[in-house]
Amino acid sequence: MTTIPEPVTRAARSMADRALSWLHANRNLGGLPPDTTETMADPDSVYKPLGETTLAASLILRDGVAGPGRLAAAQSLMDFTWEQFRRGDMIYERQLRHTLMTDPLEMYAPFVRCGYRHEGLDRLLAHRSRMRSAGSVEVLPNRRLAVANAARIVGLRPTEDMGALAAATWLGARPEPWAVNWITAYAVTHTVFHLTDWGADPGGLPPELADYVRTWLPVWIDVWREVGQWDLVTELLIVGASIEDPYFRPEDWEAVAALQHEDGLVPRDSDPVDDDPQQRFTDHQHTVVVAAVAGSIALARAGQR
Repeated sequence: MTTIPEPVTRAARSMADRALSWLHANRNLGGLPPDTTETMADPDSVYKPLGETTLAASLILRDGVAGPGRLAAAQSLMDFTWEQFRRGDMIYERQLRHTLMTDPLEMYAPFVRCGYRHEGLDRLLAHRSRMRSAGSVEVLPNRRLAVANAARIVGLRPTEDMGALAAATWLGARPEPWAVNWITAYAVTHTVFHLTDWGADPGGLPPELADYVRTWLPVWIDVWREVGQWDLVTELLIVGASIEDPYFRPEDWEAVAALQHEDGLVPRDSDPVDDDPQQRFTDHQHTVVVAAVAGSIALARAGQR
């Protein structure tokens, strides 16, 4: 159990509970169109957001720090997204037809975390993991970490050296911190997410990288708060909650909690929020997911139920 300032736990509880409520209430806005097949013209439009919602729900269930009603809502979201993916058939068909794609494995992992399995997909992923071709796909280092962590969750035979993968990332070089830009900051957050399995294993981040992150995280949060990039700020809060010596500055958590709308929406940036429900979902669903995850991980580190 980690000692966390009371203002942080209060903000984390508010963020997580209201974000989960928003995701559950608006779940149908993120459903797949009826004619969706495993080959999608624009996977980022609906497929990827569904996976993000699944991830958030799976982590809330894993952490177990929400109240009974919230846990029931998270389970309902898992059931909803599983049905959207035709109980795993769509993920299976996508992997079957697109051998080198990694997103089916990553999409499947949160379901496995919560006990959902697809027998055919399990066999296919096990076979694919033994293919030299699949293991040689050229992807960014932090993306290789994402795939390796998903494989670990699904229970596939380890084929990657997580330490070597970490060393190959931008964060692994411990570079000049002032050189970070928007896209690289997201690469940093995801490097930490996958090495720590979203806060479940804080020691998964090598000590020298944890020290580097702990030193520069306050500065990076200040930079992105100043320009109103709230999606990135909230991802950085997850980073702070996921490292061995967690970083919890109350004013950062209170700032995000204060931005959250009464219905649970968290704006991605300082731009005006559209009134159209579908556009609101499209624009801000990711940030709501991130807020739900941030709050849940922080409360789990505090051991609060």
